[in-house]
Amino acid sequence: MNKVYLIGFMGVGKSTVGKKLASFLSYEFIDTDKVFEKKYKLGIDTFFSKYGEDLFRKLEHEILLSTFSKKNCIISTGGGMPCFMDSIQQINNNGLSVYLHMNEKAILSRLLSSKQKRPLVKNMNESELLTFVNNSLIKRNQYYCEANITVSALSIGIEDLANQIQERLQ
Repeated sequence: MNKVYLIGFMGVGKSTVGKKLASFLSYEFIDTDKVFEKKYKLGIDTFFSKYGEDLFRKLEHEILLSTFSKKNCIISTGGGMPCFMDSIQQINNNGLSVYLHMNEKAILSRLLSSKQKRPLVKNMNESELLTFVNNSLIKRNQYYCEANITVSALSIGIEDLANQIQERLQ
């Protein structure tokens, strides 16, 4: 089991941390959102608008399944990926999961300053966004909390996290 899945809410830094971890560990880095966009030749925002969340989740799950045959990689998942179709159990059965935890106010701040289009929140004002983040975290935390390792996304030490991962993988 030499795959590490980074899970957590949108905007917590899964891709940024994933790239750094992959470099530190000399692993391949896979961003499931980027894989989706390349495979379907559409941005996730556009895909959501055209085809809806249900089809997105189905195809996103297929991308997750395709990672199970990989070795020596850090996989940054979409924020909702672990929360649908028994994915967190499948992730834990096929790799090591790391939950990048962040409180709702910090997530709100990151989402408000993000230049990335995020389909679930693109047309929300600050108040609506905070309500969405709070409600989503309430629903998703039961899945996120099943991660093998939980770290604060606000104070991640890449070397410390890499050491924790290496200990768990041995």
